[in-house]
Amino acid sequence: MAESERGERIPFMQRVLDNPFLLLFLGVAIPTVLYILWGLIEITQIPIAD
Repeated sequence: MAESERGERIPFMQRVLDNPFLLLFLGVAIPTVLYILWGLIEITQIPIAD
């Protein structure tokens, strides 16, 4: 009998790590967002030319 049939809940992190498409999405989305934020921070720190 499977664990889910016995009424036990599967932990959230196990469900996340068992989903390859979610991992693929997170592996693409998180670096993209971080690089965009990093770029915006770098742009705001460029001194204004006189």
